[in-house]
Amino acid sequence: MTRPIYMDHHATTPCDPRVVEAMRPYFETRFGNPASRAHRYGWEADEAVKAARARLADFVGATPQEIVFTSGATEANNLAVKGMVLAARGGTPHLVTAATEHPSVLDPLRWLEETGQAEVTRLPVDSEGRLDPEDVMRALRPETVLVSIMWANNEIGTLHPIAEIGALCKERGVFFHTDAAQATSTQAIDVEAAQVDLLTFTAHKMYGPKGIGALYVRRRGPRVRPMPLLHGGGHERGLRSGTLPVPLVVGFAEAARLVTERREEDAARLARLRDRLLEIVRAGLDGVHVNGTLEARLPHNLNLSFEGVDADSLLLALRGVALSSGSACASASPRPSHVLEALGLSPAQSRASIRFGLGRGNTLEEVEAVGRQVVEAVRRVRTNRAAVGLRLSTPGERS
Repeated sequence: MTRPIYMDHHATTPCDPRVVEAMRPYFETRFGNPASRAHRYGWEADEAVKAARARLADFVGATPQEIVFTSGATEANNLAVKGMVLAARGGTPHLVTAATEHPSVLDPLRWLEETGQAEVTRLPVDSEGRLDPEDVMRALRPETVLVSIMWANNEIGTLHPIAEIGALCKERGVFFHTDAAQATSTQAIDVEAAQVDLLTFTAHKMYGPKGIGALYVRRRGPRVRPMPLLHGGGHERGLRSGTLPVPLVVGFAEAARLVTERREEDAARLARLRDRLLEIVRAGLDGVHVNGTLEARLPHNLNLSFEGVDADSLLLALRGVALSSGSACASASPRPSHVLEALGLSPAQSRASIRFGLGRGNTLEEVEAVGRQVVEAVRRVRTNRAAVGLRLSTPGERS
């Protein structure tokens, strides 16, 4: 059976074969626990972790001591958000975020509100998903302990002005966290240039393994001290207890090395493929709308709404393509996308939207094939819907 063309790279990316090979020895012969300091197996594992931590620190412009390994971006976001609230002293902490954040930021914030541990301001975005830095500045209070704004949106690909927001937070003495999980495969990340205090990133969004992520935690100018969420062994300088999965840590670092080698080349090629896909769809169909801006956007993201089409029906019609209608982390919810709602789309428009996430392995031939399939599928779904509407509006014969 022919496998579908994969264009859901915002949900996850395939693990690069070179990453798999880098991990293999640490599954088979170098399987030691890095916390075991009395023998060679532990020493080998510890050295591998140190080398990986140094490489990942360099990847985001940090120092090795500022990289805290987690199970992924969700845990890193929870550690950043909850950890800063738990570490706050005096009064009710206040946090600022955007309405279009990932659920792994919005849900912890909602929980903190509901349990009376914090107050939260959720800032609106404009019709293209962009956040105004001045809105961030106006939202800050004396009791604000954290601003959390994602680097790039996982549904519509919008890039926020992170460096500008970072400078505003620095000026006001407020800590700044950004979820950069979607950005690392195509955007150069520098925590110092962006004046970020906490930064989330994860391996499986950049052709590495699932199950490993990291939180950058600033140690200088000023030092950031979130409270740990996990206790039991004091690993990761007390911020995240638990035995490190050495093969995944090694794979994470190898994935970062490979991204660094080809980031600019990949970004330029993916932007061309995305633009070609949009060109084909627009040439073959009317009633197609781009969600988000094409100016400040991830090069591999395209989110489209199709008038007169339900996204679920369209996905069923596109059996030869692996796509999604939005965030994989919110796919169990029947509600329309909160991101598209924040842009001002109606529930019907939100339910007519498809997210295309291109990746390193996609070719021009695949993009053109997908474009043709989308045009054909939308026409078919619209025709079927019109036929059903006609039947429903025509009185049936009485027997």
